[in-house]
Amino acid sequence: MMAPILQLDGLTRRFGGVTAVDALALSVAEGELVSIIGPNGAGKTTLFNLLSGLYRPTAGTIELRGRDVTRQPTFRRTREGLGRTFQVSSVFPMLTVVENVRLAADAALGGTLRIWRRASSVRRAMAKAKSALARVGLEGRALSRAGSLSHGDKRRLELAMLLAADPHVILLDEPMAGVSAENVPELVELIRSVHEQEGKTVLIVEHHMEVITGLAERIAVMHHGALLACDTPAAVMANETVQSAYLGEEL
Repeated sequence: MMAPILQLDGLTRRFGGVTAVDALALSVAEGELVSIIGPNGAGKTTLFNLLSGLYRPTAGTIELRGRDVTRQPTFRRTREGLGRTFQVSSVFPMLTVVENVRLAADAALGGTLRIWRRASSVRRAMAKAKSALARVGLEGRALSRAGSLSHGDKRRLELAMLLAADPHVILLDEPMAGVSAENVPELVELIRSVHEQEGKTVLIVEHHMEVITGLAERIAVMHHGALLACDTPAAVMANETVQSAYLGEEL
């Protein structure tokens, strides 16, 4: 069997007397789409903060593509192939759409987040940026200021920024948050196509259960920081322990 692209063993994070993530163990295969669900306060965002390097674990290890990245800073994990979006859209609002993506591409190519670079570097990054914008359907807004986009288009822009950086593992933290109901299906299909056509490994935290059951190959359920269950959507929905602890009713 191939080694997992992401391996968590005994991952723990405490804040004073509160254990936000409790000895969590999880293996994610390359190309898999796994959803992380759980009630508010279950530790989902803390888990993503640990994976992306914003928090250091109290205990446990994180391996990415067979390498221990437990103590590595965020930028090194990015270089190792980890990309992330946040609950709140994180773009440079005063820059154009294409410049947002170009900066992400430039950083992935070994540059820095500076607007002014050598022409050859800019050309390479710009080519990747334009390709990523076309991939998410934003090529027509390339010269618009990012701050003028609708919330749904900002989510598309964030995905374009990730694709331009070409990560192996993508963490999506509530990508549907703030997106209008009519735009949710299009965003779901975009995430599905990125996963299936680009072959990206995706971990997604999301509260829309219809989104989760329609996208995920496995669902990992967190409760009080611990991993309560991890199985196929059908098995998780039928799990009485999950229903009692999280869902509260039969689905």
